[in-house]
Amino acid sequence: MTSTAAIAATSGAAPDATRMDAVELLVRDLDTMTAFYQQAVTLDVLDQVGPTATLGRGDTAIMTLRQVPELPSRDPRGAGLYHSAIVFPDEAHLATVLASMAQRAPALYEGSADHLVSEAFYFHDPEGNGLELYRDRPRDAWVWTPVDRVVMGSQALDPQAFLGRWYDPELPVVGEPAAIGHLHLQVGDIPTARRFYVDVLGLDVTADLGSALFVSAGGYHHHIGLNTWQSAGAGPRAASLGLGDVRFRFPRRDDVEALADRLRSAGVAMQDDGRVLRFLDPWGTQLAVTPEVDG
Repeated sequence: MTSTAAIAATSGAAPDATRMDAVELLVRDLDTMTAFYQQAVTLDVLDQVGPTATLGRGDTAIMTLRQVPELPSRDPRGAGLYHSAIVFPDEAHLATVLASMAQRAPALYEGSADHLVSEAFYFHDPEGNGLELYRDRPRDAWVWTPVDRVVMGSQALDPQAFLGRWYDPELPVVGEPAAIGHLHLQVGDIPTARRFYVDVLGLDVTADLGSALFVSAGGYHHHIGLNTWQSAGAGPRAASLGLGDVRFRFPRRDDVEALADRLRSAGVAMQDDGRVLRFLDPWGTQLAVTPEVDG
């Protein structure tokens, strides 16, 4: 599952069927963080070995938590993670996790918004990493401008009213679909981010607010958000807790190799073990691209 939105043919070099993979977070307290994502966010523990736990739904990994307690805390004004965003299939499933968060982690709530393309509720986890829980509106309800920009907004969304309308305590949770829908990153400046994420990585611009840029593949409203709201002028990231890497899934190994060619032409260093292509964005955030199938 990637979202409720259909894939469309778009002009960017990244394949239209690109999707986000699990997010890696570097954490100080693995037990506390695992309990939060399992009990409050209602994810299942899919695997736990030593200092690493992977949580998700069904066979879809959503969060990988890796304990690195010696690292310093993340710089809230530096480049890195603004929030991870988990997408749920509909209002009822989103209401179920919202009710769980209200019961188990009410102090971590930050706000909510109707973005026209989606309805979203915002939190932070116990170590301060931003977290969005959302559902997409149907693709045919999105509005696009003549220059292929999606119309997004930030209208009021009452969480109590949403729960009152959609929460069903009998709705099953275990194994129900969910996935990383998008990531929102803090960067030092938008022009540099645009050159890297659009010109090299090959994503399409779907919205440009000046201080924030939204990019995607396949006509999604955004797979990556990039903003300078707290991080204007930020330089390369120092090693810290918080975002470990940003993971994409491309349809085929050929698509990964085409990206490697673009990275090579742009002078971006990379590591390719034949399965996963790894490289850094201009602020030192690691990206990893894996094919769905070989060939």
